[in-house]
Amino acid sequence: MKVVLLKDVPKQGKKGEIIEVSDGYARNYLIPRKLAVEATQAVLNDLKGQKEAQEYHKQKEKEEAIKLAEKLNNLTVHLKAKAGENGKLFGSITAQAISEALKKEHNINLDKRKINAGDGIKTIGTTAVEVKVYPEITATLTVSIEKE
Repeated sequence: MKVVLLKDVPKQGKKGEIIEVSDGYARNYLIPRKLAVEATQAVLNDLKGQKEAQEYHKQKEKEEAIKLAEKLNNLTVHLKAKAGENGKLFGSITAQAISEALKKEHNINLDKRKINAGDGIKTIGTTAVEVKVYPEITATLTVSIEKE
């Protein structure tokens, strides 16, 4: 019997897969526990529609991420911090500070976990910071730090 899995089943398959199992296993175990449904034409059409919708939404997210990456590549974020005579900061500029400045200056809401500032920026000047916008899509944001 062909069934469509509604949840991940160990040693059988992942959610959304169509698998061939014995009739007894399907009727006595998978279907009563709502782990699978019989693969009728209506269920297969519904599954196809869901997969197409998922692909469409992923494509839209990716297009938006590419636009955001292009925008971030051309931006510069300006921050002020206290520093010593030699140009070293008293502390460091973190991803959180960069995220807040990006929101304040350019009205772009970006999670601090997507900004790769390493251990923080510790010197005055201009630094390029990598931003992971989407899996496989990264941008380079310019951070300009001035002495307070």
